[in-house]
Amino acid sequence: MNDYFLIGIIHSIFNNEGWLRVISFSDFPERFSNLKFVYMDFFGEKKKIKVIESKWHKNSLLLKLENFLDSDNCSLLIGKELFVDSDNLVKLPKGYNFIHDLIGLEVFQVDRRLGVVKDVMQFPANDIYVVESLDGKEILIPVVKSLIEKIDLTNKKILLNNSISFDD
Repeated sequence: MNDYFLIGIIHSIFNNEGWLRVISFSDFPERFSNLKFVYMDFFGEKKKIKVIESKWHKNSLLLKLENFLDSDNCSLLIGKELFVDSDNLVKLPKGYNFIHDLIGLEVFQVDRRLGVVKDVMQFPANDIYVVESLDGKEILIPVVKSLIEKIDLTNKKILLNNSISFDD
């Protein structure tokens, strides 16, 4: 089974030559310049579609897709989400993780289980882990180096140091 990851959505037709305006959901907009294909959902099934060309025009990402080269065909794609498979994710630098890899990790402080990561909120200063505690409450944990001791994706755990108390 293949995993698919959302990278954008087709917003509109750009012109009559098959160009589509895309809203990127990627933190790495340069990823589109080397994109060879995308997946789109048609009738509940992901279909692989070749990217003929991509370019930026006045802060807009434009894509041209195989078999969608006129306005009539392109209009069928408006609102369609664009995905890549796990083999075509951007390679992250050491110490960085995809949000989808963090969701579901158990959070511990020493030997005490605090809960499970349910979401990651992104802010300019730092991200915040939204952790569902054992009693169903939310714990908000700032993602700062001084607090996070270790992120262990293999064992699906995040270990926090003792610098902050998460008691009521």
